[in-house]
Amino acid sequence: MELGLALARVDYVQVGVTSQKTMRLLPASGRRATQKVVIGDQDGVITCFGIKKGEAVPVFKTLPGQRITRLELGGALNTPQEKIFVAAGSEVRGFTKRGKQFLSFETNLTENIKAMHISGADLFLCASYIYNHYCDCKDQHYYLSGDKINDILCLPVEKLNCITPILACQDRVLRVLQGSDLLYEVEVPGPPSVLALNKGNGGDSGEEVLFGTSDGKLGLIQFSHSSPVHKWEIRNDKKRGGILCIDSFDIVGDGVKELLIGRDDGILEVYNFDSTNDPVLRYDHALSESITSIQGGCVGKDGYDEILASTYSGWVTGLTTEPVHREGGSGEELKISQEMQNKISSLRSELEHLQIKVLQEREKYQQSSRSSTAVSAVPAFSVNDKFTLNKDDASYSLILEVQTAIDNVLIQSDVPIDLLDVDKNSAVVSFSGCDSEPNSNFLLATYRCQANTTRLELKIRSIEGQYGILQAYVTPRIQPKTCQVRQYQIKPLSLHQRTHSIDHDRKGEGFFKSDNISTISILKDVLSKEATKRKINLSISYDINEISVNHTLKLIHPKLEYQLLLAKKVQLIDALKELQVHEGNMDFLIPEYRCILEEADHLLEEYKKQPAHLERLYGMITDLFIDKFKFKGTNVKSKVPLLLEILDSYDQNALIAFFDAAT
Repeated sequence: MELGLALARVDYVQVGVTSQKTMRLLPASGRRATQKVVIGDQDGVITCFGIKKGEAVPVFKTLPGQRITRLELGGALNTPQEKIFVAAGSEVRGFTKRGKQFLSFETNLTENIKAMHISGADLFLCASYIYNHYCDCKDQHYYLSGDKINDILCLPVEKLNCITPILACQDRVLRVLQGSDLLYEVEVPGPPSVLALNKGNGGDSGEEVLFGTSDGKLGLIQFSHSSPVHKWEIRNDKKRGGILCIDSFDIVGDGVKELLIGRDDGILEVYNFDSTNDPVLRYDHALSESITSIQGGCVGKDGYDEILASTYSGWVTGLTTEPVHREGGSGEELKISQEMQNKISSLRSELEHLQIKVLQEREKYQQSSRSSTAVSAVPAFSVNDKFTLNKDDASYSLILEVQTAIDNVLIQSDVPIDLLDVDKNSAVVSFSGCDSEPNSNFLLATYRCQANTTRLELKIRSIEGQYGILQAYVTPRIQPKTCQVRQYQIKPLSLHQRTHSIDHDRKGEGFFKSDNISTISILKDVLSKEATKRKINLSISYDINEISVNHTLKLIHPKLEYQLLLAKKVQLIDALKELQVHEGNMDFLIPEYRCILEEADHLLEEYKKQPAHLERLYGMITDLFIDKFKFKGTNVKSKVPLLLEILDSYDQNALIAFFDAAT
């Protein structure tokens, strides 16, 4: 996937752990001059540096403070945006490009700022659910969102002559505001995690906005005052990570801006556009950790553009168009430039100095630990985690990322769940026996990570109707040993996602509809249990449509048929391979068996990726059977063995007939 360019990786500096959208390039002072980099980290430090002769040269660096959650550039409209604004806690601070602080604005927000956008004198801030608009630090507008706000953007005022903020919300909705009011909502295919203006300016109309989702989808929407237009959308067919940052930049140098995408699994992507203006992936590069910010520009050397990315642990890395020079003599030896020799010498000296310092500090710690007055301090470390539903295969992704190497992760659940294989996961898993009855402990699994693993991705599949807590105990490779615990809720309808077509005029009552009776049964049981626990008087009535049961069975049919066929093919593979060893020539086999042999590796890989999938489909059909008659007041659990026999020799008509005949 090459775009007709060769990019060489350069690691510039490492700062503290970084949050999403906290690195920017300052505008260049000349047409082809290099740009300065400014980045804020979770230690509260703002670092600004430039590159000279391949070395990072500091411009300014602030003292530590509250963790920086956003960093944006601003300035008067239609002038170079070179003033630096950072959000930390509930405060916004402003700095000049030389590092002089000119603004300290303590907002009226009661919680930390999560997202920020700046346009001239207008400041747009979001906490978890609250949006505030300030002009010259004076409160203008306020909005309370229905779900968590992940990002905010305002369409360019200089093009549209009106202020149009757009909120990216966790419930898969982009909310377009006018003042303090909701203008309209736009549903997108996943929880939007980042917004960016197309081509950096909203396109020709100024109304085009790019969005990236936490489940890895990318799209472009044109916003007008009355209604939006979906221009294009890219599905995440390669099952890559969620999108954290987007930029538009002409890295090829052909006058057309490409799309630069940074994902939370460390994949950096470059898209260009075909003749129909649809994006096509042309280049990608894998970093080892989440890419929190991305921008195109000229950093390392005059005249050579590059893609600059910051990662979760604070690395600032460039992919530059500058060719890697290797000067060969007369074919005998490779000459290294004086500049490179100096750099290698400097690095060796720095490494030796660090090794000596580590030995000294280790010896110092050992001596202090033997003292009777020794006090052991728990080392602090940062954990970046994400727990998201993959609706395509009805599973959850749990991603754990630590700023240092992970030693092990213990997974514990008080509800039954399955742990699925993940190709990217090289950790060794071991399961411990656990007693589910007295302690509601259904799973204990330990993942032991290989050296230098900082990111672990797990895949989990739950059972609808069984809800509780999943816990992850994360232990890094640091001394003294310490651990952090993260908790994740397994919801009753864990494999469902929110719908937005709701009638809000139903005060004090709710109507639930589903083509699956089991879904209604779960809702009924959970609502009754919660109402009893809270001593709430709840009246539940239901109307069951008999046709829905056969309809649900027909929806399950293609999946069940496919899994049964896959299981039968996998069962035949060993016997066919043994026959192949003895007979050699397999021409006498019927085409179906020859095809199974040819596709054996693919079939085994697919079967391995879907453990217990057939059993889950059996479970869904069994629950449907029990729930159908539960609403009629009949207990049919004694007939479940007969149902399983019918499933083992599956025929759709026979199954439907059994459901209809059972009373």
